[in-house]
Amino acid sequence: MAARSSGASGALAKTETALRAYALAKPEATEHFPWGERAIKVKGKVFLFMYADATRLSLSTKLPDSSAVALMLPFAKPTGYGLGKAGWVSASFELASQPPVEMLCAWIDESYQAVAPAKLAALVRGAATPATTTARAKPARPRATAKPRATAKPARPRATAKPARPRAAR
Repeated sequence: MAARSSGASGALAKTETALRAYALAKPEATEHFPWGERAIKVKGKVFLFMYADATRLSLSTKLPDSSAVALMLPFAKPTGYGLGKAGWVSASFELASQPPVEMLCAWIDESYQAVAPAKLAALVRGAATPATTTARAKPARPRATAKPRATAKPARPRATAKPARPRAAR
């Protein structure tokens, strides 16, 4: 998708551009615009919501490991709509503020790790490369040799009807 202009200006615009580029550099990251906000997804799952206008920049990320610490910061609060209960944290910066870009990039990393499929998350962590990825699966079971099939069993003879017993008279 083509980038949309956010309307942010000055330092906020530079911060937004840097965070957007950082998030979109993740493997299979895509950009969408539901509800007028920027949503960056991996495999259809959102790992970053971002909004910017002329006076404000806000973003939301999923922080399952560091949300408690992040919420101690003056610019952070739990994300609305019940997402805060699942570890989502929103940060908001006004025009005069200087957003901590390095920390926000770390939040984007953590959010990506929380949302991305394991193989993509491992690529970002540097734990594996696509060419050398080997699965740690159980060793394959040896194949059983084919058993010779038995020939069809002979059909059972049909039961013949028994003659009716005469009833005793009284």
